[in-house]
Amino acid sequence: MKLRSPMPQLDGATEWLNGQFTREDLVGDKPTLIHFWSISCHLCKEAMPDINQFRDDYKDKLNVMSVHMPRSEKDLDLEEIKKVAAEHDITQPTFVDNNHKLTDAFENQYVPAYYVFDEEGNLRHFQAGGGGMKMLTKRVNRVLGIK
Repeated sequence: MKLRSPMPQLDGATEWLNGQFTREDLVGDKPTLIHFWSISCHLCKEAMPDINQFRDDYKDKLNVMSVHMPRSEKDLDLEEIKKVAAEHDITQPTFVDNNHKLTDAFENQYVPAYYVFDEEGNLRHFQAGGGGMKMLTKRVNRVLGIK
């Protein structure tokens, strides 16, 4: 997905956890952080406290949504996804993407992966892999107009 591309429709979830978003809910409201993760990804679990911090610190300024992207057959277990999400305090709406519908729409190949959209729904920042939270914070703040 290229910078400035519009946010894809949020269609094809196997299931939603903790509520549900449509593209229309997010675009025109406020900027959005969409975070791809997987239950089999160690780096994803290490990053969860940082993502939860974004969710809590910016709750009035930023939409935060997660996408569970399975990397193997074992990652398709819905009960395990719910259990890991609860263990890591994932309370934001989570798109369970067992059929890779949203993963394909985003052309995403990585977990963890972070997509920051401005309030018009255009991609302003993409980042993949562990670490890099300072850069993600900087990009989110820029989209929010925070210096």
